[in-house]
Amino acid sequence: MAVKHKIAVVKVGGDVLLDEAERNGLARNIKQLIDLNWRVIVLHGGGPQTNRLQTRLGLKPNKVAGRRITQAADLQVVKQAIAGEVNVDLTACLQQQGVAAFGCHGASGQLIRAEKRPPMQVSGYAERIDFGQVGDVTEINVKALMTLLDAGFTPVIATLGLGRNGEIFNINADTTVVKIAAAVKADRLFLTTQVGAVFEDLNKPESRIEVITPSSSKRLIESGVINGGMIPKVEEAISLLDSGVGAIAIVSGRNPQAFLSVIKSQGLFGTVITREA
Repeated sequence: MAVKHKIAVVKVGGDVLLDEAERNGLARNIKQLIDLNWRVIVLHGGGPQTNRLQTRLGLKPNKVAGRRITQAADLQVVKQAIAGEVNVDLTACLQQQGVAAFGCHGASGQLIRAEKRPPMQVSGYAERIDFGQVGDVTEINVKALMTLLDAGFTPVIATLGLGRNGEIFNINADTTVVKIAAAVKADRLFLTTQVGAVFEDLNKPESRIEVITPSSSKRLIESGVINGGMIPKVEEAISLLDSGVGAIAIVSGRNPQAFLSVIKSQGLFGTVITREA
């Protein structure tokens, strides 16, 4: 009888990859899941690495409301930093821990199809903002992902999307990982951050919130506990619960037992977003 493999999707931010302890801990966490017969898909960004390379090349990073405007010259840097430096280094780190990591990007095998984001209204700006070569995801190639998983590989995907006419788009990692998790009906989605959880007070580690549900998330947003960039992360995670995804965890990979604790529902690390009890 064939073994039923559970699927975990892991989103890795570029800031996490700058820290050696975070990077190595993340790799060990992923290896532990694989050793327990989980199949893992990794999606990563690389904002800090892109900023650093832009500065080195004399380009100024341009962001509006936290979103990167990506002109032609910027896109070249994004490809070099994310699909080059970050993807290669993360793939090598995973290989070092015994993970059969397969480095790729959204254009590889048409893994991520996208279309250009139309000019949009942004709070605080009178005119609509054109973000340039920034795309919105239209389709995930589930067949290609499952083929890689069935062959024993762990896809490590750089956040680039492929357009209808072969264009390359810079795409948002947070929204893309949600699309991937929904498409493969992941049993767990891990959103890795350096903070590693939602806290009532960031200065008090003991104030970590272990579990968030749809109803409690509303209260936490209204009270200001969940604020800033964490609001869209939590809201998108909540929306996933109706798409066949088992549960979502905001967690740091620094501790090599963190992912294992989450799948065993031990409540020792991170914040789990799940359905109402």
